Amino acid sequence: MGKLSHSDVVHLLVQLSIMLLMGRLLAEAARKFKQPAVIGEIIAGLLLGPTVLGMINPEWFHTLYPVPSSTATVLTGFVQVAVIMLLFIAGLEVDLHIVWQQGRQAVATSLLGLIIPFFLGFIFPYNFPEFFGIAEGQQRLIFALFMGTAMAITALPVIVRILMDINIFKSRMGLLIVASAMVDDVVGWLIFSVILGMIGKHAGTMSIFYTTILTVGFVVFMLTIGRGLLNRVLPWVNKKLAWPGGVLSISLALCFLGAAFTEYIGIHAVFGAFIVGVAVGDSEHFSERAKEIVHQFINNIFAPLFFVSIGLRVNFITNFDPVLTAIIIVIAFAGKIIGSGLGTRLGGFTWRESFAAGFGMNARGAMEIILGIVALENGLINEKVFVSLVIMALVTSMSSGPLMKWMLKK
Repeated sequence: MGKLSHSDVVHLLVQLSIMLLMGRLLAEAARKFKQPAVIGEIIAGLLLGPTVLGMINPEWFHTLYPVPSSTATVLTGFVQVAVIMLLFIAGLEVDLHIVWQQGRQAVATSLLGLIIPFFLGFIFPYNFPEFFGIAEGQQRLIFALFMGTAMAITALPVIVRILMDINIFKSRMGLLIVASAMVDDVVGWLIFSVILGMIGKHAGTMSIFYTTILTVGFVVFMLTIGRGLLNRVLPWVNKKLAWPGGVLSISLALCFLGAAFTEYIGIHAVFGAFIVGVAVGDSEHFSERAKEIVHQFINNIFAPLFFVSIGLRVNFITNFDPVLTAIIIVIAFAGKIIGSGLGTRLGGFTWRESFAAGFGMNARGAMEIILGIVALENGLINEKVFVSLVIMALVTSMSSGPLMKWMLKK
């Protein structure tokens, strides 16, 4: 086992402490303005990274976060674990009972909320690859599929918080939006996992056919047999092991095992963590109190490390393309509002309520950012597209709640 030097250990601890402190301070500042904490955490990364500190004093920046270095490798490991844990708690938010209760209506809303954004997100990059920084023929199809998926996916935790804030979470429309967002997230991450399997540098020794079969099999197993086994094991864990340590250790161990399996078969680890989170969170023996403890642990320690690290990777000023960003934001708004709005209208709601649901489903939040960072790491997108996706995720998350309130005023 490798060993860090004395100075490397000191350096790493200083890096982590600065990231956590800056992330917490600016997250609290964002909350004062009634904005998601993730916005403050990303701003903290911009201040510490090449965007601000790197331009004001490059020497300080490279001293604090040198690349390459032993501490950079360890920090990357921390961030990778943070991403896996974030997708795990996103999976915990998925309640399959709500999906079954909504039935046909949820299917209509989620399908149209997937197909139309996916089509708009696919068709423009496929026909104008140069505009998006992709050379003709160079992973053109895979890039277009990724952009379609990026436009189709939602941020379930953000949507749930918005619906709670405007007091419609338990209403018929609120439950329909939540159920549709759950379906969108599961299908969207499944599609994205298959896309990653098509990339040579991420795919393992298996063919894309076997990778796809194993991925679908893993999903079906975890949501049927795996869920049944968890319902048998968790009561024993709650009874025999110390609470909450026992259930937290077992659930996170399963999270890492699921992540390891999907990474092994050529799909990114985050997908395995997400599906395990769905299976664990759907168990009646995994209490709301246990979920809250997991959320607090991950959201206050690991999430800030991930979101602050985003600003350390990319210079958001030099890679900001206003036209590209505007186009991506327009496609994101149009796809979700039209698709989810039409689906909700088919469910018997008024046009005003349908557009409100479309605005609610438009929130991308942390899920879009995680999607973007995984694509960037795998060479699927360039830094300009990544910056545009992060800005789009923040704009859609910040505007979703106010637009829903405005649409539902009457």
